[in-house]
Amino acid sequence: MSRRITTFAAAAAAATLIASLAGCASNSDGGSAPASGGKDEPVRIGVVGKSDPQWPAFVEAAEKEGIDVELVDFGSYELPNPALTEGEIDLNQFQHVIYLAQYNEASGEDLAVIGSTQTYPLGLYSSKYDDVKDIKEGETVAVPDDASNQARGLLVLQSAGLIELADGGSPFSDLSDVDEEKSKVKVTALEAALTPEALPDVAAAIVNNDFVEGAGLSFDDALFTDDASDPAAAPYVNIFAARSEDVDDETYLKLVDIFQTDEAVQKGLAESSGGTGVTVQISREELAKTLAKVQQDVAADN
Repeated sequence: MSRRITTFAAAAAAATLIASLAGCASNSDGGSAPASGGKDEPVRIGVVGKSDPQWPAFVEAAEKEGIDVELVDFGSYELPNPALTEGEIDLNQFQHVIYLAQYNEASGEDLAVIGSTQTYPLGLYSSKYDDVKDIKEGETVAVPDDASNQARGLLVLQSAGLIELADGGSPFSDLSDVDEEKSKVKVTALEAALTPEALPDVAAAIVNNDFVEGAGLSFDDALFTDDASDPAAAPYVNIFAARSEDVDDETYLKLVDIFQTDEAVQKGLAESSGGTGVTVQISREELAKTLAKVQQDVAADN
């Protein structure tokens, strides 16, 4: 079984657990209560990092427009997509295009993109070194274990001069593509939420933006980052995802517009990303094309 499928299997098991717990709430006829049963029900949005400053501002801005939003916080990236698929939430906003494409391909689902948010640089952090050049030969560096962030993390390590990847690397590289003989460091993969916790035990680690401040780090602490404004970073644009039947839902599209344009939300985003995030407004049509293309590439790579 491939690592990608193994990751999805774990996510599916977690989703089953979520569904079983959610089943405790039921209608009078014994069926499970829908996530958003009618116009008076809140729009439930799955996020990773509910305490980030953009979210209270977003909820308040939505309320001013007559939309009740309930944020559902998940502790890891593996959970929000299965929860959306199962109808436990109405939208999610935590992932980039590549992550969604890999989920769809592995699960056979067809979750869709309904709006863009920001592109974030991915950083390499260390509690032992102040300069990437000081990392010693043969030491270990940690990267996230989910396929999309692992590939991007490996590309960051290559750009930083720490490893070499077969054929120059790609958005689908994994640990097997690391040329150990030509690389300065060894690479290990951990769940994304755990890479900052591993810093005392490794030379450095790729830490996703969602977990930087929670780990007591500053974005300025990064030894090295990729370039979020590079056009090649388009597959790494963060997005709002919905079920395919909901792509034209006017309330959901209004929420995307609020997120993209509200001043307080944008201020919160800048704060939570340490000013590193680049806000992007890409049409739904263009996002759909990007998702379809990346998903084709994922299928070809499997």
